[in-house]
Amino acid sequence: MTDFDGSIAATLDEIRDAGLYKNERELLTPQSAHVRTTTGEALNFCANNYLGLADDPEVIAAARAALDEWGFGMASVRFICGTQELHKQLEAKIAELVGTEDAILYSSCFDANGGVFEVLFGAEDAIVSDELNHASIIDGVRLAKAKRFRYKNADMADLEAQLTAAKEGGARRIVVVTDGVFSMDGYYAPLAEICDLAEKHGALVMVDDSHAVGFVGEHGRGTPEKCGVLGRVDLITGTLGKALGGASGGYVAASKNVVALLRQRSRPYLFSNAVAPTVAAGSLKAIELALAGDDKRAALERNSRLFRELMTEAGFDLLPGSHPITPVMFPGEDGARQATQIADEMLKRGVYVIAFSYPVVPQGKARIRVQLSAAHSEEDVRTCVRAFVDARDAVG
Repeated sequence: MTDFDGSIAATLDEIRDAGLYKNERELLTPQSAHVRTTTGEALNFCANNYLGLADDPEVIAAARAALDEWGFGMASVRFICGTQELHKQLEAKIAELVGTEDAILYSSCFDANGGVFEVLFGAEDAIVSDELNHASIIDGVRLAKAKRFRYKNADMADLEAQLTAAKEGGARRIVVVTDGVFSMDGYYAPLAEICDLAEKHGALVMVDDSHAVGFVGEHGRGTPEKCGVLGRVDLITGTLGKALGGASGGYVAASKNVVALLRQRSRPYLFSNAVAPTVAAGSLKAIELALAGDDKRAALERNSRLFRELMTEAGFDLLPGSHPITPVMFPGEDGARQATQIADEMLKRGVYVIAFSYPVVPQGKARIRVQLSAAHSEEDVRTCVRAFVDARDAVG
């Protein structure tokens, strides 16, 4: 073993010793509410498959047809010879869904967030970011030369203080950046208040709506719709890898001019292969189903509400909220061990959930993040709650 490889092995040992090593369980089935792993059959309560479209027959059929009509891959970036009619149709449909003039596709939302700030915000500008924003936003902001300000999670007084500091620092252009939904907590960002403050201080607003697009809001148009600020958010990023089919791909939705500039200068867009035709076609169908999916959204809301009611009755500590992300909390010094052991016991009982502890979440705030889906039946939800109770009893 070389010195380099030995140092890597030592780092891996440190990760294991800290209880932070991430093991990947293999699925032997398509992604669904019911899966089979190498340990057996399981109800899946840890996927971002909010509308149950990951294995939807219509989505699969659309992707299969595209494979025959459009081929397997593009073997090119978009500006050379990697743009098909499918890509332009999908970008137009995304813009229609979220209420912007245009949209641009990326290979992932991580790339979308990584490719937007450097292009739009220079050394004379300022980025004001929520402290709990997704890692892709944090990394993207680091690539920009703009001044950086951070405000406490969803704290409007602190946001105003940071906006004031940015203005007093002489920033030419200011953007407030927030997740639409904070994925570890299931909280919605207070977008109406954020937009009010941004307008007061002459700032732009950017929202990563990955955990909302397709199912949040009256018509599934995301947190801007839910919060009544459609048309007031300047930049919306999101993913096709969660509610909208669960495959891959991300986007930035904005004005035509912003999108045009990103096509010219955004490095992840310019130097990454185009989204595969099958993914584009399947995602188009998924958006179509999401827009027509009142029944699916109603089922998702019903499942989320039932789970919260039953878990509260059973004496579990839940973070308040209404989003399908439902954190079951295990606070205190022993919380991480308890959460991990309960998750392991639940898998033995055929329910697949994942425990999270420090440093992924704050010290003393370990949790099992349960994610509901429209594909879950009422009995699935009740089975999950029974597994929680039985696992808690087994762990003690």
